[in-house]
Amino acid sequence: MRYRRLGKTNLQVSALGFGASPLGGVFGAISDSEAIRAVHTALDRGINFFDVSPYYGKTLAETVLGRTLQGIPRDRYLLATKVGRYDAAKFDFSAARTVQSVEESLRRLGVETIDLIQCHDIEFGSLDQVVEETLPTLRTLQAQGKVRFIGITGLPLKIFPAVIDRAEVDTVLSYCHYHLQDSSLETLIPYVQQRDIGLINASPLSMGMLTQSGPPEWHPAPEPIRVVCAEAAAYCRERGADIAGLALAYALDNPQIATTLVGMASLEQLERNLAALESPPDAELLAGVAQILTPVHNRTWISGRPENN
Repeated sequence: MRYRRLGKTNLQVSALGFGASPLGGVFGAISDSEAIRAVHTALDRGINFFDVSPYYGKTLAETVLGRTLQGIPRDRYLLATKVGRYDAAKFDFSAARTVQSVEESLRRLGVETIDLIQCHDIEFGSLDQVVEETLPTLRTLQAQGKVRFIGITGLPLKIFPAVIDRAEVDTVLSYCHYHLQDSSLETLIPYVQQRDIGLINASPLSMGMLTQSGPPEWHPAPEPIRVVCAEAAAYCRERGADIAGLALAYALDNPQIATTLVGMASLEQLERNLAALESPPDAELLAGVAQILTPVHNRTWISGRPENN
């Protein structure tokens, strides 16, 4: 396992992070025994960064992750969770709900301190409220020892400097902006590096779009992106390769990103992800895929309030 420093936190996080949303059953039901095997094997293989949220499975993911970590020495893992998003269309970044959410997460996860607490998908809320209310509330909880570090997450890249120029944050979690079809996160890297902010990448498969089976029906990508990504997947398949493996290897290969979160809830998924970490992406295959994806490179979709996009 490779480890990288998470910005000013000085935490050493595994380059491959454990995305715990599948533990909430969001991609299909899993048993406690499957969850325990996946989490414990991940720890044994060197993964130490686990990311979750009350939103995933409507608190189920936190509850299951907490159960799987019972009895594991606390210094063996780093826990990141979130505040602010609680359902598909339920957001609350108020001070009172933020305090309540942290207390609930501490109980579900069975810990006394959360290593990283993040404001979840802030583009759906008022950035003024995040700056003036949510983040100061989290700093108060930090002073009380309930959280160690504080970050923000979301899809539109413009939200990050819009908040960071007005408030101090320790980490940024960006999703669907550093993968084969969209590498626009690169434009944010100098900005966060200058401020020593830890950078977390999520959804290196673009929420299933960069897989042989293609995206789920609910995927927000416009049809032109879906079509071209399917062409890229076929190109890989014709050459005896899996586009998901290439996409993972590509995302994990960037040393400027502290950790890349990948959802996993089975030993099969874990082994696939570890294999991508252990070998660099095939340069020839990567070039061919990049050429196919050129017409839709860095194209994305709207998320949250219009003014935040």
